[in-house]
Amino acid sequence: MLTLLGDDDPVIYRTVRARMLAAGESVYEFLHQNRLHPEPAIRRRVRELLNERAANRYDSEFLAFVLSQGEHFELEEGVWRFTLTTYPETNVAAFRAQLDDWAGIVRARLSSSPGPGSAVAALNEVLFERLNFSGNSDNYFDPANSYLNRVMDRRLGIPISLCALYLFLGRRLNLPLVGIGMPGHFICRYQTATEEIYIDPFHRGQLLSRLDCRKRLLDLAVEYDERHLTPVSNRRTLQRMIANLHLIHKERKQREEADRLQRYLVALSR
Repeated sequence: MLTLLGDDDPVIYRTVRARMLAAGESVYEFLHQNRLHPEPAIRRRVRELLNERAANRYDSEFLAFVLSQGEHFELEEGVWRFTLTTYPETNVAAFRAQLDDWAGIVRARLSSSPGPGSAVAALNEVLFERLNFSGNSDNYFDPANSYLNRVMDRRLGIPISLCALYLFLGRRLNLPLVGIGMPGHFICRYQTATEEIYIDPFHRGQLLSRLDCRKRLLDLAVEYDERHLTPVSNRRTLQRMIANLHLIHKERKQREEADRLQRYLVALSR
């Protein structure tokens, strides 16, 4: 049966797959033992089945997580839990360690009491000059732009995913950064008792004033409201990230994926 799993005929594959899965949990131990099978086609199919099972488990865990949390859960944990529902093989610990390393590079550029200008400048230098992160203008609606593992691997993202990256580094550096969910565009804000700086990670850390933000809203034909520049909670940030993906898959008529994401949105809306 394992040999038939790698058959090129889709009818044979579906039949064998159904019979194996009908065996219940015991089949997964057998599949795990054959995850390094020497035949590439069999190895690929075995990994697909194992990943599917893992994704289903992470799906349940992610839903349980968001339903048990309030408005201000740890955004990074939520993002990684969501990532695992699509990329179950992701080594989250390794990606977190990478973020730690990047934060360490920024920290080495900061003085003991960084002012807002120098802190943001150091973070921008590392992210956009040294690491060369940028907004993916050429393929804005690529779903990979919304998953943090893919954003970190490719150094490409959309406004909200690049802002999430910016916030996660800022948290490691104890910088007063928050996410600002303007209509049509997500940015970050660095604010102290005396100064505020708006940062646009999608445009390689471009610095903005409140007036600049207002002008951007007017360019989008959005009537300015002070609420557009208020911080977004972690729950609403994750909800907006998933809503972007949901819209992409819905417009591509990828119903199964759109339905999966819709379940997450319903859970996050509570």
